[in-house]
Amino acid sequence: MITFLAAVIILLASFLFAMLGLGGGMVYIPTLHWLGFDFKTVAIPLGLLLNGLNTSLALIPYSRAGLVDWKGMWLMGVTAVIGAPIGALVEPLVPHDWLVAAFAVAVIAAAIRMTMVAGKPDASEHIALSLAQRTLWGGVSGLGIGFLGGMLGIGGGFIIVPLLMWMGYPTKQAAATTAMVVTFSSFSGFLGHVAHGQFPLGITVFTAIAVLLGSQFGARFMMHKAKTPAIKKVYAAVLFLISAKLLWEVAGSFL
Repeated sequence: MITFLAAVIILLASFLFAMLGLGGGMVYIPTLHWLGFDFKTVAIPLGLLLNGLNTSLALIPYSRAGLVDWKGMWLMGVTAVIGAPIGALVEPLVPHDWLVAAFAVAVIAAAIRMTMVAGKPDASEHIALSLAQRTLWGGVSGLGIGFLGGMLGIGGGFIIVPLLMWMGYPTKQAAATTAMVVTFSSFSGFLGHVAHGQFPLGITVFTAIAVLLGSQFGARFMMHKAKTPAIKKVYAAVLFLISAKLLWEVAGSFL
């Protein structure tokens, strides 16, 4: 029953987060933890694996549609790969409550930022910055994003999407390009967790299948059906809900 419930939740989350260009780790990890799996040895490692699967699978239709800025953001992907395993190695040294609190603060910061731009159409259908500027900004920010993502068990997409929008990327191209960077950082962070991670066969197989289905439907819906203002509003709402739940959990541990 627990395995089936996890698969259903992760299927729905994969659809939503593939549409937003995110891996879904911010839902996968709390879901696995709330269903009784250990936060550090199961939820985070398995969440990172599912995160990488979701974005890598969504990346296929995004790339075919020409929405991924491979040239401008390749350096962000590389530096994120470097930072992610470092964050994963630091994670066991951080107390559980601190880790969840940091996770919640990062998510709510992204939610506030997205609320500020929700409802506004993209200013342009083309990326505002030059190729050199995008490469430089991407390389500098990728290291910190990878470190944070590896430590918190997420791909860092909740930071990358607002950053790319701030850099002048149209919403759909920001989501698609984020999927590329998150794929690199997720799998890199996952490798850093393998040594102390546990992967129960049933939950791993069923959630992986759920991610496979959700990622394909979500990416295709975003490309052909979703409207830009709606994507931003949904993204902000989801982040607020997740951050509220996590902050409630942290507060409960002190009461």
